[in-house]
Amino acid sequence: MTTPAPSFTVETFHNEYLPEGGGEVDAIVSVTAAGLGTATTSTDAAEVIVIDCSGSMGDPAAKIAAARRATRAAIEALPDGVVFAVVAGRHDARMVFPQSERMVVLDRITRRQARAAVDGLSPSGGTAIGTWLRLAERLLAPHPRRLRHAVLLTDGRDEHETPEDLAAALDVCDGAFTCDARGIGTDWVVDEVRGIASRLLGTADIVAEPENLAADFEGIVGRAMGKGAGDVALRVWTPRGATVRAVKQVSPAVEDLTDRRTHDPAKPLIGLYPTGAWGDETREYHVRVTLDPLATGEEILAARVGVVAPSLSDSPLGETRVRVTWTPDSALSTRLNNRVAHYTGQAELAEAIQEGLDARRSGDVRTATARLGRAVALAAESGNEETSALLERVVEVEDPATGRVRLRREVTAADEMTLDVRSTRTARVREG
Repeated sequence: MTTPAPSFTVETFHNEYLPEGGGEVDAIVSVTAAGLGTATTSTDAAEVIVIDCSGSMGDPAAKIAAARRATRAAIEALPDGVVFAVVAGRHDARMVFPQSERMVVLDRITRRQARAAVDGLSPSGGTAIGTWLRLAERLLAPHPRRLRHAVLLTDGRDEHETPEDLAAALDVCDGAFTCDARGIGTDWVVDEVRGIASRLLGTADIVAEPENLAADFEGIVGRAMGKGAGDVALRVWTPRGATVRAVKQVSPAVEDLTDRRTHDPAKPLIGLYPTGAWGDETREYHVRVTLDPLATGEEILAARVGVVAPSLSDSPLGETRVRVTWTPDSALSTRLNNRVAHYTGQAELAEAIQEGLDARRSGDVRTATARLGRAVALAAESGNEETSALLERVVEVEDPATGRVRLRREVTAADEMTLDVRSTRTARVREG
């Protein structure tokens, strides 16, 4: 059977009409990749597994035991031919396997040796996540042609370095590899873990129960090995005089890419926005552009949005055009595109949850109730059933349509953190 060539299909959804004097264009750009899930071989991948081995991982001992099982499961999920390494994170970063600072090819022998080394993981010392990430970057740096990925586990706050230290480490790692970050238990900080995953174009999540960690790690590695391109970027061209106000991924999760724009000085009208590694999947982006208004009846190409991946082709791999026309007909210009409305609501949903939880933690009951109530209404309206279920663990829902809720008196830390860390996950638009 012939393996399909990698391809990207790009579509746009927007209101094609602007009012007289108007200049703001909102478009949802849908990008679907095909043929990437089978485009990668094991020799194309490099994986670093970074495990928190600080003293708190021994309290309770189930955490470090779960970390050992999860690391072994991740190693088993990797195919032969991958280069890999395992790192123990404390107040420093140390090699677990191999013992020297390098990566090795996974085969029958190194797999057995790595499992034995992982059995010796023990908790001690502190937490310096930036230091752990820097070691991962040094390990992956000699393998630029491979799909470079790391999985990071922590159970606590990054307390043995400053926020500036972590930020500097993320600056070094940005663009060098993607990273999925996980917090085990409930003593870690959502903003830290989410910030790491966001910057390194990965996912963040909670594993509240240690017994669930092995399956989670196995899934992370399996998905990472299913990627076929690690350097995919959204390419946005706008005409002279136009301004790109925002570029946000809105599905499968909200991720603001606006400030991550890069461009070739010789091509100032084209901006590139990194999207990380891709397999066979669909993602959607909200692109907002402002234009100088033209006369009624005038039409303009407001943007060309495409996909580029230097590892696959020197040319764009798919492109769509965003055209608009100025009209005096308010019935046309005020019509709101269904996808734009849906994903604008999903972005507001994420903000409402995070603002509501912040208010709840500070004791501001009125604001917490209002914002979490708004989140309940938005989740119900958009069909985001996963988020609706998580909200019901934090509030008692009296009327989901209007967002009338009451804060629950007793909420577990795990339920609150789960809602927080998963708040940016979105529901796909419902067709029809």
